[in-house]
Amino acid sequence: MSESFGLRASVAGEEPAVKLDDVVKRYPGGVLALDRLSLSVAQKEFVAISGPSGCGKSTLLHLIAALDHPTSGTVWVNGRDLSTVRDLSYYRRHEVGLVFQLHNLLPRISVLANVEIVMYGTRLSSRERHQRAMELLAEVDLEGRANRLPTQLSGGERQRVAIARALANEPKILLADEPTGNLDAESAQRIMELFGRVRDTGVTVIMVTHDEVLASMADRTERIERGRIASSTVNR
Repeated sequence: MSESFGLRASVAGEEPAVKLDDVVKRYPGGVLALDRLSLSVAQKEFVAISGPSGCGKSTLLHLIAALDHPTSGTVWVNGRDLSTVRDLSYYRRHEVGLVFQLHNLLPRISVLANVEIVMYGTRLSSRERHQRAMELLAEVDLEGRANRLPTQLSGGERQRVAIARALANEPKILLADEPTGNLDAESAQRIMELFGRVRDTGVTVIMVTHDEVLASMADRTERIERGRIASSTVNR
Protein backbone atom coordinates (compact mmCIF):
# COMPACT_ATOMS: atom_id res chain seq x y z
CA MET A 1 0.00 0.00 0.00
CA SER A 2 1.17 3.50 -0.73
CA GLU A 3 1.70 6.18 1.91
CA SER A 4 -1.36 8.17 0.82
CA PHE A 5 -3.11 7.49 4.11
CA GLY A 6 -0.68 10.18 5.25
CA LEU A 7 0.21 8.99 8.76
CA ARG A 8 3.39 9.64 10.61
CA ALA A 9 5.73 6.77 11.44
CA SER A 10 6.45 5.87 15.06
CA VAL A 11 9.96 6.33 16.38
CA ALA A 12 11.78 4.89 19.37
CA GLY A 13 10.95 6.55 22.68
CA GLU A 14 7.54 7.87 21.68
CA GLU A 15 4.75 8.13 24.20
CA PRO A 16 2.10 5.41 23.99
CA ALA A 17 -0.62 6.31 21.54
CA VAL A 18 -3.24 5.74 24.24
CA LYS A 19 -2.91 5.22 27.97
CA LEU A 20 -5.68 4.86 30.55
CA ASP A 21 -4.74 5.11 34.21
CA ASP A 22 -7.11 3.69 36.83
CA VAL A 23 -10.20 4.82 34.90
CA VAL A 24 -13.64 4.59 36.46
CA LYS A 25 -16.83 5.39 34.54
CA ARG A 26 -20.07 5.42 36.49
CA TYR A 27 -23.36 6.42 34.88
CA PRO A 28 -26.38 7.99 36.61
CA GLY A 29 -28.19 5.44 38.71
CA GLY A 30 -24.93 3.90 39.88
CA VAL A 31 -24.22 1.76 36.81
CA LEU A 32 -20.50 1.00 36.80
CA ALA A 33 -19.22 0.67 33.22
CA LEU A 34 -15.46 0.75 33.86
CA ASP A 35 -13.91 -0.25 37.17
CA ARG A 36 -10.38 1.14 37.68
CA LEU A 37 -9.29 0.03 34.23
CA SER A 38 -5.73 0.64 33.05
CA LEU A 39 -4.52 0.06 29.50
CA SER A 40 -1.62 1.12 27.28
CA VAL A 41 -1.61 0.97 23.47
CA ALA A 42 1.64 1.55 21.58
CA GLN A 43 2.08 3.69 18.51
CA LYS A 44 1.29 1.77 15.29
CA GLU A 45 -0.36 -1.08 17.21
CA PHE A 46 -3.63 -2.78 16.20
CA VAL A 47 -5.55 -3.69 19.36
CA ALA A 48 -8.92 -5.39 19.56
CA ILE A 49 -11.13 -4.82 22.59
CA SER A 50 -13.44 -7.80 23.10
CA GLY A 51 -15.89 -9.04 25.68
CA PRO A 52 -19.60 -9.67 26.28
CA SER A 53 -22.31 -7.07 25.74
CA GLY A 54 -22.40 -4.49 28.51
CA CYS A 55 -18.85 -5.14 29.69
CA GLY A 56 -17.63 -1.58 28.97
CA LYS A 57 -16.04 -1.99 25.51
CA SER A 58 -17.82 0.89 23.81
CA THR A 59 -17.53 3.07 26.90
CA LEU A 60 -13.76 2.64 26.72
CA LEU A 61 -13.70 3.69 23.08
CA HIS A 62 -15.97 6.69 23.73
CA LEU A 63 -13.59 7.93 26.42
CA ILE A 64 -10.62 7.75 24.03
CA ALA A 65 -12.70 9.58 21.40
CA ALA A 66 -13.62 12.25 23.98
CA LEU A 67 -17.30 11.56 23.36
CA ASP A 68 -17.57 11.02 27.11
CA HIS A 69 -15.36 11.65 30.12
CA PRO A 70 -14.28 9.39 33.00
CA THR A 71 -15.74 9.67 36.47
CA SER A 72 -12.19 9.37 37.76
CA GLY A 73 -8.80 8.37 36.43
CA THR A 74 -6.94 9.76 33.42
CA VAL A 75 -7.12 9.16 29.67
CA TRP A 76 -3.92 10.10 27.83
CA VAL A 77 -3.70 10.30 24.04
CA ASN A 78 -0.32 10.94 22.44
CA GLY A 79 1.04 12.24 25.73
CA ARG A 80 -1.84 14.61 26.51
CA ASP A 81 -4.37 14.32 29.30
CA LEU A 82 -7.72 14.63 27.50
CA SER A 83 -9.19 16.54 30.43
CA THR A 84 -6.85 19.43 29.51
CA VAL A 85 -7.83 19.56 25.82
CA ARG A 86 -10.00 22.63 25.25
CA ASP A 87 -11.12 22.14 21.66
CA LEU A 88 -12.54 18.62 21.69
CA SER A 89 -14.26 19.14 18.34
CA TYR A 90 -10.88 19.76 16.71
CA TYR A 91 -9.45 16.77 18.57
CA ARG A 92 -12.18 14.47 17.21
CA ARG A 93 -11.75 15.77 13.67
CA HIS A 94 -7.96 15.69 13.47
CA GLU A 95 -6.40 13.59 16.24
CA VAL A 96 -8.64 10.53 15.96
CA GLY A 97 -10.72 8.98 13.19
CA LEU A 98 -14.04 7.40 14.16
CA VAL A 99 -15.76 4.42 12.53
CA PHE A 100 -19.01 3.05 13.94
CA GLN A 101 -21.19 0.02 13.31
CA LEU A 102 -23.58 2.27 11.39
CA HIS A 103 -21.48 4.02 8.75
CA ASN A 104 -23.37 7.34 9.12
CA LEU A 105 -22.81 8.36 5.50
CA LEU A 106 -24.96 11.16 4.11
CA PRO A 107 -27.34 9.36 1.74
CA ARG A 108 -28.06 12.19 -0.71
CA ILE A 109 -24.50 13.08 -1.69
CA SER A 110 -21.96 11.02 -3.57
CA VAL A 111 -19.38 8.71 -2.05
CA LEU A 112 -16.68 11.19 -3.07
CA ALA A 113 -18.52 14.09 -1.40
CA ASN A 114 -18.94 12.04 1.79
CA VAL A 115 -15.17 11.73 2.07
CA GLU A 116 -14.48 15.32 1.03
CA ILE A 117 -16.95 16.89 3.44
CA VAL A 118 -14.88 16.27 6.56
CA MET A 119 -11.99 18.23 5.00
CA TYR A 120 -13.99 21.45 4.74
CA GLY A 121 -12.56 24.01 7.13
CA THR A 122 -9.01 22.74 6.64
CA ARG A 123 -6.32 24.52 4.66
CA LEU A 124 -6.78 22.22 1.69
CA SER A 125 -8.03 23.76 -1.53
CA SER A 126 -11.01 22.30 -3.39
CA ARG A 127 -8.64 20.57 -5.78
CA GLU A 128 -6.54 19.14 -2.93
CA ARG A 129 -9.63 17.86 -1.13
CA HIS A 130 -10.81 16.15 -4.29
CA GLN A 131 -7.41 14.59 -4.91
CA ARG A 132 -7.04 13.30 -1.36
CA ALA A 133 -10.58 11.88 -1.34
CA MET A 134 -9.90 10.02 -4.58
CA GLU A 135 -6.61 8.68 -3.21
CA LEU A 136 -8.35 7.42 -0.09
CA LEU A 137 -11.12 5.76 -2.11
CA ALA A 138 -8.43 4.07 -4.19
CA GLU A 139 -6.81 2.81 -0.99
CA VAL A 140 -10.08 1.12 0.01
CA ASP A 141 -10.60 -0.16 -3.56
CA LEU A 142 -13.61 2.06 -4.28
CA GLU A 143 -12.32 4.66 -6.74
CA GLY A 144 -14.76 3.26 -9.29
CA ARG A 145 -17.68 4.03 -6.94
CA ALA A 146 -16.78 7.67 -6.29
CA ASN A 147 -19.82 9.15 -8.03
CA ARG A 148 -22.38 6.72 -6.67
CA LEU A 149 -24.70 7.38 -3.76
CA PRO A 150 -24.18 5.39 -0.54
CA THR A 151 -27.53 3.67 -1.16
CA GLN A 152 -26.04 2.17 -4.31
CA LEU A 153 -23.29 0.38 -2.39
CA SER A 154 -23.22 -2.84 -0.40
CA GLY A 155 -22.89 -2.74 3.38
CA GLY A 156 -19.22 -3.64 3.22
CA GLU A 157 -18.55 -0.96 0.61
CA ARG A 158 -20.30 1.67 2.72
CA GLN A 159 -18.16 0.75 5.69
CA ARG A 160 -15.02 1.08 3.59
CA VAL A 161 -16.15 4.57 2.57
CA ALA A 162 -16.60 5.36 6.27
CA ILE A 163 -13.02 4.24 6.92
CA ALA A 164 -11.73 6.42 4.07
CA ARG A 165 -13.66 9.36 5.54
CA ALA A 166 -12.25 8.69 9.01
CA LEU A 167 -8.72 8.91 7.60
CA ALA A 168 -9.29 12.06 5.55
CA ASN A 169 -7.78 14.49 8.07
CA GLU A 170 -4.73 12.32 8.75
CA PRO A 171 -5.51 11.18 12.30
CA LYS A 172 -2.86 9.33 14.26
CA ILE A 173 -5.41 6.97 15.79
CA LEU A 174 -8.34 5.11 14.20
CA LEU A 175 -11.13 4.07 16.58
CA ALA A 176 -13.68 1.53 15.36
CA ASP A 177 -16.76 0.49 17.36
CA GLU A 178 -18.18 -2.84 16.13
CA PRO A 179 -17.36 -1.90 12.51
CA THR A 180 -18.21 -5.38 11.17
CA GLY A 181 -21.33 -5.97 13.23
CA ASN A 182 -23.74 -5.62 10.29
CA LEU A 183 -21.55 -7.29 7.68
CA ASP A 184 -21.35 -10.77 6.23
CA ALA A 185 -18.25 -12.87 6.91
CA GLU A 186 -16.51 -12.02 3.63
CA SER A 187 -17.04 -8.27 4.05
CA ALA A 188 -15.91 -8.44 7.68
CA GLN A 189 -12.73 -10.21 6.63
CA ARG A 190 -12.02 -7.50 4.07
CA ILE A 191 -12.51 -4.75 6.66
CA MET A 192 -10.08 -6.50 9.00
CA GLU A 193 -7.49 -6.76 6.25
CA LEU A 194 -7.97 -3.06 5.56
CA PHE A 195 -7.36 -2.21 9.22
CA GLY A 196 -4.14 -4.18 9.05
CA ARG A 197 -3.05 -2.18 6.01
CA VAL A 198 -3.92 1.06 7.76
CA ARG A 199 -1.82 0.00 10.77
CA ASP A 200 1.08 -0.74 8.44
CA THR A 201 1.11 2.93 7.33
CA GLY A 202 1.73 4.08 10.90
CA VAL A 203 -1.77 4.46 12.31
CA THR A 204 -2.74 3.10 15.70
CA VAL A 205 -5.96 1.09 15.35
CA ILE A 206 -8.24 0.30 18.30
CA MET A 207 -11.28 -1.79 17.46
CA VAL A 208 -14.17 -2.91 19.65
CA THR A 209 -15.71 -6.23 18.63
CA HIS A 210 -17.74 -9.03 20.18
CA ASP A 211 -16.34 -11.47 17.59
CA GLU A 212 -13.42 -13.40 19.08
CA VAL A 213 -12.30 -14.69 15.67
CA LEU A 214 -12.02 -11.18 14.26
CA ALA A 215 -10.34 -9.98 17.46
CA SER A 216 -7.63 -12.61 16.97
CA MET A 217 -6.65 -10.92 13.69
CA ALA A 218 -5.39 -7.86 15.58
CA ASP A 219 -1.87 -7.64 17.02
CA ARG A 220 -3.27 -7.94 20.53
CA THR A 221 -6.64 -8.68 22.11
CA GLU A 222 -7.71 -7.12 25.40
CA ARG A 223 -10.77 -8.82 26.84
CA ILE A 224 -12.96 -6.81 29.20
CA GLU A 225 -15.31 -8.35 31.72
CA ARG A 226 -17.33 -6.33 34.23
CA GLY A 227 -15.46 -3.15 33.43
CA ARG A 228 -11.97 -4.55 33.93
CA ILE A 229 -9.28 -6.11 31.74
CA ALA A 230 -9.78 -9.84 32.23
CA SER A 231 -7.05 -11.06 29.88
CA SER A 232 -4.52 -9.85 27.35
CA THR A 233 -3.47 -11.99 24.38
CA VAL A 234 -0.67 -11.28 21.91
CA ASN A 235 -1.87 -12.64 18.57
CA ARG A 236 1.31 -12.10 16.54
